[in-house]
Order: sequence, then structure tokens, then C-alpha cells
Amino acid sequence: MIILKIGGSILTNKDSKTSEVDAASLKRIASEIKRSLDNSDKELVIVHGAGSFGHPPAKKHRIGEEFEESEYPQKRLGFCEIQNEVKKLNMFICEALIEEGIPAIAVPASGFITATDKRITNGNLDLFKKYLSKGFVPVIYGDVVLDDDLEFCVISGDQLIQYLAKNLNPSQVILGTDVDGVYNKNPKTHDDAIFFDKFTSLKDLDTLEGTTNVDVTGGMVGKIKELLYLADLGIESKIINAEVEDNIFKVLEDKEVKGTVISRGN
Repeated sequence: MIILKIGGSILTNKDSKTSEVDAASLKRIASEIKRSLDNSDKELVIVHGAGSFGHPPAKKHRIGEEFEESEYPQKRLGFCEIQNEVKKLNMFICEALIEEGIPAIAVPASGFITATDKRITNGNLDLFKKYLSKGFVPVIYGDVVLDDDLEFCVISGDQLIQYLAKNLNPSQVILGTDVDGVYNKNPKTHDDAIFFDKFTSLKDLDTLEGTTNVDVTGGMVGKIKELLYLADLGIESKIINAEVEDNIFKVLEDKEVKGTVISRGN
């Protein structure tokens, strides 16, 4: 079984104030996934980011921050707005997958996951397992969920990957982003950015703090922290560039693709 995360930056313009899908990228990625699924009977779970659909309203409503009791009605409406926006993006993604002949089924995190202080503490994956056993491709995404401490919080696609991998024990965990992997600086704005082909320790993060874009879910540093937890459990993951044509297909086929491997140290 493979867990594939597709970043919101690939599917949308995450910095945009409007919710727009990158239809060309979505169609290409869906086609690459279909080609790989046709090659074998592998089980696949797809996780996607919220991009420009989820991040602006989450920031606007400051979901995950403490608030006064009098603000509850407005926060509740904000929660609903965010949940509705990310559901729209998921609909576009599932539609593109279905058009390719992939039996994609949406499984929103807000429907079965709850958190405590922004960390997932409850979520029954029996439905995931049942869908997989029947040949479906579950599609889950960064979402807002109820939080026992804060009432509401944002759960990133990266935290979902960690939770799913810890409980489903996949053979591969793959993150498709808009860069080749992990750099000490943003390679799009710094020609001298240094590429890391492997990360094995939290100590390595010292060189990254403040060097990558940070959104409401923590940016690249947030991704690595979640994946290092998996590495401690013996689950290796890889961050690749999903904007490069055929990269998704190749990595699903376990072929060589440039990227950063997150694994336990020797």
C-alpha cells in the first residue's frame, strides 16, 4: 500500500486570494496515477493539501487560536467556510481522478477525526481499510476538525500522512511538492540553495528554520517533522517534485526520482 500526498502548491496557487485549480497539473497527475495503477493491483491512499482554497480562510478566521466565548458563533461559521472550501477542492480532484477511470472516494477528515491541542487524537480508520479492500482509492485532505482544547483546529495533510502511515503501515510514503526536495533555502529565490538528498535527524532542521515559506500548517519544516516521526517507526518517506512530468508515475513504480529521503539514522 502506498500513501501519496500531493501538495496544495501543485494543485492551486496557494498564495492566491482566489480559489483556482491548476487544471493542467491536476489532469497530468491523475493520468500518471492511472498509468501506475494499470500496471499493478497496488493499494493507494491519496492525501492532498488545501492550497488557495483552505489557507486564506484559515488564516482569516485564525482557526486553532484561543478565542473569547463571545466569538464562538463567528468562529463556528469560519470553521464551516473553511470546511466547505476544502471540500470544493477535493471535489475537483476526485472528479479528475474519476475521469481517468480511478475509483476515487472522498473521505473528509472533519467527518471522522478529532484533535487535542492541534494533534490528532481520535480517528477510526476501519472505513479506510474497507474501501481499500474493495479496490477504492480513498482521498483525504487537509481540513478543519473539532479540537477538545481549542474547539477547532486545522489538521494539515502532512499530519494526516503521519497518522495514516502509523496506522496503515504502507510500503511507501511519497510527498509531491513544487521543488525537488528539501533545500536549506527556497531554491526558487536563491541560486545558492543547497539540496539535501537525505534527512535523518531533527538536528538537521537547524539549517532550515526560517528558510522556507511557512503557512498555517508549517511549510516544509512542518512536513519534515511529521516524516521524522515516521522514520522513528521505521517508515521511510520521500519528498519529490510533482511538477516534473512523469515523476509521480516513476515514484509510484519505485523507479529512481530525484528527491529527499526521510529515514532513521544509521
